[in-house]
Amino acid sequence: MSRTVLIHSGGIDSTVLLAHLLHQGREVHALSVDYGQRHRREIEAAREICAHYKVAHRVADLRALAPLFGSNALTDDKIAVPEGHYEELSMKATVVPNRNMLLIAVAAAWAMSLKAKSVAYGAHGGDHAIYPDCRPAFADALDQAIRLADWHEVSLERPFVGMDKTAIVKRGAELGVPFALTWSCYVGGAKHCGRCGTCVERKEAFLRSGVVDPTVYVA
Repeated sequence: MSRTVLIHSGGIDSTVLLAHLLHQGREVHALSVDYGQRHRREIEAAREICAHYKVAHRVADLRALAPLFGSNALTDDKIAVPEGHYEELSMKATVVPNRNMLLIAVAAAWAMSLKAKSVAYGAHGGDHAIYPDCRPAFADALDQAIRLADWHEVSLERPFVGMDKTAIVKRGAELGVPFALTWSCYVGGAKHCGRCGTCVERKEAFLRSGVVDPTVYVA
């Protein structure tokens, strides 16, 4: 059985990817990362989802790095989380410098210690324009670096890179993903705000896919 370490945020993309990998017969170990994000509620979602799937789950505590990330809406509560559709200028406020490299590097270290074959993360087609560390060129370069980092070769997988959020929700529905357990909102709190970019994207993905949205939104 092929072993994979999955970077699991507790959101739709990584949860559908978890179900997708399990459907392929993989042995999955899930890693969530606390990097000081204001929406730490996602980590609890990840725990619940991994318990649902009976998958090993760990949380890496990188909160000490938060002061190095500068001003951004995810780790600095003085910066407002942008509302409305994903737009390049507004959503740049949610960029945490080099976040994906940090998350992937930690996951790769665990994968090497587990003698896993790969690290997987849920970057998708809609991320490329706004988030530099979701671009295929970035992932390709990091894949090559990770392969050279240890005697045990580990690759980097991003199976959803050619899909958009709507297609991912459709795939999740096919796999019976418990969408009600997932968390997307950047604001945090007890319920999804319904107004931030990730909430708007979530609403639209369910609407366009024809899949019932079980999410309770504030607005």
